[in-house]
Amino acid sequence: MQNANQDRSIGDLFGDLTRDMGTLVRKEVQLAKTEVTQSASKMGKDVASMAIGGAIAYAGLLVLLAALVIILGTIGVPWWLSALLVGLIVTGVGVVLIMRGREALKQVNLAPKQTMQTIKEDAEWAKEQTR
Repeated sequence: MQNANQDRSIGDLFGDLTRDMGTLVRKEVQLAKTEVTQSASKMGKDVASMAIGGAIAYAGLLVLLAALVIILGTIGVPWWLSALLVGLIVTGVGVVLIMRGREALKQVNLAPKQTMQTIKEDAEWAKEQTR
């Protein structure tokens, strides 16, 4: 007994293959959009968190730095030197924080890994269908 697939013409089979490939490509594009949106959303949240934290820390830091310069000035350190020392220390801390934020942003990968994997699988499937 012949299978239903054996009764179909090559034109019908290629038509089905073309339709299925079109559907597959649309689904892959949709998956890629979803993945990129999720990655970009996470990156946006990380950047916003860094900006808000930086603004709050900046306000508090200004007050603390002024107090530190005053303390150093009142214990006998020249005012210019106390301001210079405090400025150097704060700059060092700022650089460390910037580097941490930069490393966190490097962890975010915008490449749609899942989509790339399924495209490879789809290519293999298409090869199998044409054999």
